[in-house]
Amino acid sequence: MTQMRLVIVGAGGRMGRALMRAVMEAPDLALAGAVEHAGSENIGRDVGELTGTGPTGMTVSDDALELFSRAEGVIDFTTPQASVIFAALAAQARIVHVVGTTGCTPEDDARIAAASRHATVIKSGNMSLGVNLLAALVKRAARALNEDFDIEIVEMHHRAKVDAPSGTALLLGEAAAEGRDIALTEHGVFTRHGHTGARNAGDIGFATLRGGTVVGEHSVIFAGPGERIELAHKAEDRMIFARGALAAARWGRGRKPGLYSMSDVLGLTES
Repeated sequence: MTQMRLVIVGAGGRMGRALMRAVMEAPDLALAGAVEHAGSENIGRDVGELTGTGPTGMTVSDDALELFSRAEGVIDFTTPQASVIFAALAAQARIVHVVGTTGCTPEDDARIAAASRHATVIKSGNMSLGVNLLAALVKRAARALNEDFDIEIVEMHHRAKVDAPSGTALLLGEAAAEGRDIALTEHGVFTRHGHTGARNAGDIGFATLRGGTVVGEHSVIFAGPGERIELAHKAEDRMIFARGALAAARWGRGRKPGLYSMSDVLGLTES
């Protein structure tokens, strides 16, 4: 089979650079282009300058559609506003769109879902294998343990992260809510301050920590009468997300349009 040609958007960011390096190192993949927003200082720079791999002859562009038209997929760890635009362009080009962007609103998600009528969209709050296995375990634990076990989710990231709770924390919260057969929108508690009163049965609480250079740490706590169960994941290298995104792109190649998740990619979706 020929190499799968992939475009990386948000090429100048930390994840963008990691993704380009990962694609360039994979024998079955080829970097078809690198995209940044109009006006970016990285426009026109050689990709090798960003990845530290030496000159490649490929430069960063702001013409996403032109690059999409010559590729089989795009990997997108950008911003919600940008991802919505890239989703529409991926649908127009009818290619695979791997979305690792977090912080999307319900309206953003609806527009990305609409694009999946024509593009193969794989979207997840976290692309790592470990986190998605953790989510499956959280769902099972939440289903097995009754409301005597309170659920709390604690996450920590580097000081520059702009959204809270993290997309991964929300992914884990959704898994817990699905296990309990409740809606996270109705039972999620995202802030506590002042005299809050006693904890409501069935709540799923979130605590957000920011500081230093932490790549990502997540814990799901099931606190019951006289005992506590903790399920946790610690990311030590941003490349775990890149490797997961590449796995998603490979899985999506040749697959019919639709909206998929990493659970589908990893075969964790329950029948």
